[in-house]
Amino acid sequence: MAAPRIIRIAILPFGMVNCHLIIGDGGCVLVDAGLPGSEGKVARALKRHGLTFADIRLIVITHAHVDHAGGAARLRQLTGAPVLAHCGDLAYYRQLMPMTFCSTGWFGRLFLKTGLIRQPYVPFTPDILMDDGQVVQLSQYGVEGVARHTPGHTAGSVSIELAGGEVLVGDLIASGILLGGLVRTGHAIRPPFEDDPQATAAALQQLVDAGMQTFYLGHGGPLPAAEVRAHAGRLRRLGCRHPDDSCVK
Repeated sequence: MAAPRIIRIAILPFGMVNCHLIIGDGGCVLVDAGLPGSEGKVARALKRHGLTFADIRLIVITHAHVDHAGGAARLRQLTGAPVLAHCGDLAYYRQLMPMTFCSTGWFGRLFLKTGLIRQPYVPFTPDILMDDGQVVQLSQYGVEGVARHTPGHTAGSVSIELAGGEVLVGDLIASGILLGGLVRTGHAIRPPFEDDPQATAAALQQLVDAGMQTFYLGHGGPLPAAEVRAHAGRLRRLGCRHPDDSCVK
């Protein structure tokens, strides 16, 4: 099986919000679904590569924040593809309870006040629901790689490891100034929100140790393994999880 191609789909300009299309020999896997109403941008990206919604065989949602899961229900309807996600975020995918947001700094606190991250989306139940520690082979969907539970950003965060050493990690890590952006896109930063920095550090280190070389991100990127390793070290040095006042619903 030939190495898959990774196509970044810009949901917002300058890499501020990304989802990714993995094009394999036997079909395509869409990683994240963007904000509600993002299906037009996905359709245009497919068209540029001579593809249609029918070529998508699986939709993977890395976690339940609206900029990653907001378009999932509609894209499942348009593609007919099953949605894979982890049970740790299931209540949020079903919109049964509000998410907790643990800000990593002033930008996260400011962003939370805008209310954008809290906007609702059409609820859905994933067709393939991963358990803790579960690994799902993607070869049956036309791509040589696996989906792996990598908690830290949220309890149900999922990453996609490809056989060529590429990994798509959602929001385990971000880059650039503020959120993606045009400046310092090769410099790793914490995303605006992060449930557990120590779990995130462990997940990132595990991916580096497994031989992943290039990390594709939901905000900014991509990043090389050396930058990710350094970021994991910085997270470990943070020590405690969060100040008591940094996590809100």
